Amino acid sequence: MELAAYWRTNKQRLSLQGEICPHCAAKLFPPRDVCPKCSGPAKTPYQFSGRGSVYSFSTMYSAPEGFEQYTPYVVALIKLEEGPMITAQLADVSKDEVYIGMPVEMVTRKMCAEGESGPIVYNYKFRPILQPMANPA
Repeated sequence: MELAAYWRTNKQRLSLQGEICPHCAAKLFPPRDVCPKCSGPAKTPYQFSGRGSVYSFSTMYSAPEGFEQYTPYVVALIKLEEGPMITAQLADVSKDEVYIGMPVEMVTRKMCAEGESGPIVYNYKFRPILQPMANPA
């Protein structure tokens, strides 16, 4: 990814910011100029909670160039609590532990580095929601 494109999209990549259509209230991710539901302009920022569940997933054994060291890794279709579905890599979970319906939350993680001395590129990933520890009595 070009560095300029990364910075143009950093709000959606680092904080899961999308848009809400002021006409039909559709929540959109990624942000779009036109609402796909009503065709009205959709420019009002909307901050997603970052929580959702695994709708579908696949384990990647053959990765694109530059990501070979991360295989195998899991890519999932995540249904956000607010409705939209997005594709993301899962983190902090082994491929054998993932299941349909698994509750997940967004985290910001390193995706790659632009060469050995270039900038590190961060993006959203999702991890299983950590259950609160039981209150010791």
